[in-house]
Amino acid sequence: MSEAVDMGARAKARCDLLGVAPYSEVEGQLTRRFLTSAHEAALATLTDWMRAAGMSVRRDAAANLIGRYEGETPGAKALIIGSHIDSVRNGGRYDGPLGITLGIDVVEALSRAGRRLPFAIEVVAFGDEEGSRFPASMSCSRAIAGVLDTTALDMKDAEGVTVAEALAAFGGDPADVASAARKPEDVLAFLEAHIEQGPVLEAEGLALGVVTAIAAQKRLMVKIIGTAGHAGTTPMNLRKDPGPAAAECMLALERICRAGTDGLVGTVGRMTALPGAFNVIPGAVEFSMDIRAETSATRDTAVDAVCAEIHAIVAARGLQVEIHLMQALAESPCDPALMDLLDEALADLSLPARRLPSGAGHDAMVMAELCPVAMLFIRCEGGISHNPAEAVTEADCALAAQAMLHFIDKLERRERA
Repeated sequence: MSEAVDMGARAKARCDLLGVAPYSEVEGQLTRRFLTSAHEAALATLTDWMRAAGMSVRRDAAANLIGRYEGETPGAKALIIGSHIDSVRNGGRYDGPLGITLGIDVVEALSRAGRRLPFAIEVVAFGDEEGSRFPASMSCSRAIAGVLDTTALDMKDAEGVTVAEALAAFGGDPADVASAARKPEDVLAFLEAHIEQGPVLEAEGLALGVVTAIAAQKRLMVKIIGTAGHAGTTPMNLRKDPGPAAAECMLALERICRAGTDGLVGTVGRMTALPGAFNVIPGAVEFSMDIRAETSATRDTAVDAVCAEIHAIVAARGLQVEIHLMQALAESPCDPALMDLLDEALADLSLPARRLPSGAGHDAMVMAELCPVAMLFIRCEGGISHNPAEAVTEADCALAAQAMLHFIDKLERRERA
């Protein structure tokens, strides 16, 4: 038990270390975007930890960091354990990195025991799950799963830098991103440990939970186009101001999602008025929409309803609108057999087998295109995430490490049977 406590404490401490400079782009907060110097610094330190744990380490053409602990037979198929190393702007320390550091600790425990398995274990640090630099997300897990649309390399960040340009500068190879794709016959399963990012486990007094499925989501960018003008000389009745129209559209999004079912939610997380001056009526307003639900059908019905209202609002005001779909992810169920193994692992720890869906998107939903997936949720304080107040306890991290080791034990017995 003391080893597991040490593992939990070490995994948490490593996340805390990665939450400060030079692992953040901004002093005093955690902002670590894809293909930045902060991302590079984090990968360098993770590389050291992976090697010390007994793994060989490499980076693929998409800038994924991969540590491999070989099985009894060299080249055996792998259980991949991983999560993302990037963060939202001014985010929390455990969203993503905890799943990586726990994976490293699990491998280190196996290595100390001199234990080899009928399968290899790979710990992967995906570079881009949040989409905090470029408009779409999960490009790194998409590359590994072999479902990355190469047009994603043309996306630009706020400074006009494309993914391809940033990847090349980072040491990746945009022309060879396809080489990052793994073959299904080489991968046994994918396990992601992640903070819940919600309040359910804490409300029920539970440390851990088993994820049943990940919600469907769509990301869209809306641009409402009007006519720029002087803020002081253009009468209100003669304006073509996209600002109030954008506000109406956001309220329509809120109203439709509030009335929805199946966990329907809608968010505007980014908004820009152009040209963006105090004394200028904007010529255009751009804003993002993130719409999610437990099923694709519910999500798509809401997206259609919101887009119809946006077109009606804009037409009534004599404006124009452009709506672009940036990303679409279907709901992703976790593998029933792997969920059973996680349930059994929790039972071994005298913990109830609590199953719950994930409203947040995760790399696991993309990896499900490649192999069976399982997710272990870890309680977070107040259900807070994407926020510097994000917090976990060493005790819960220790339980997560134990559960992951028990899961591996059961997977080993299954593979040897």
